[in-house]
Amino acid sequence: MASALRSLALPTRRALRPFSTVAPALSHIGRKVIIYPSEVEITHDLTPIKEPRIPSELDNTTLTIRGPLGVETLPIKPFVRLKINRDPDSGTGQLRVSIADREIKEQRAMWGTTQALVQNYVTGVSEGFRVPLRLEGVGYRATLEPSGEKLGLKLGYANPVELVVPEGIKATTPTPTKILLQGTDLQRVKLFAAKIRKYRKPEPYNQKGIFVGNETIKKKEGKKK
Repeated sequence: MASALRSLALPTRRALRPFSTVAPALSHIGRKVIIYPSEVEITHDLTPIKEPRIPSELDNTTLTIRGPLGVETLPIKPFVRLKINRDPDSGTGQLRVSIADREIKEQRAMWGTTQALVQNYVTGVSEGFRVPLRLEGVGYRATLEPSGEKLGLKLGYANPVELVVPEGIKATTPTPTKILLQGTDLQRVKLFAAKIRKYRKPEPYNQKGIFVGNETIKKKEGKKK
């Protein structure tokens, strides 16, 4: 009887595993050193922003990146640390990004994000970004006003589509079916490219539409009667 009761007894609770003592993973992107050429100048203004454009920028500091193609500014979170060095002989600069507390998830996330944004701005002001678009379809055409401020698109609608080219972006039309966007801010250039694309998204049956970069789309067969 005793053995039967023992077999029906509830199983003993396993000892709880202790919390992991392994150090939090470091950001693989954040640890990369940003190397920039001599013609690029980076300055970090440590004055806190008291009148931000958006609430999340309150008390941030300002990083300014200047180059032959333009100037870009980036708000830096208070917990992000920047170390800027320049080789006096070659003029080449190095920028290292770190954070105050690696235990905090938000800081680890901003570590890699800040590094990637700064790297993009360094590339943008020194080399620039180019995003090509191509128009595929009968009668599809792109035109640009002589001032370069307005882009016209004929996409098979009753009226042509007119788009104002955002500040900081240069648009050209090498051929009537090709558009080339150039700028120092990769995000801004891609957003404008996406805005153009949405007026005629590529469709898979006739493979017509506005394609960005090397974008392709798999052809689908129509319904057969």
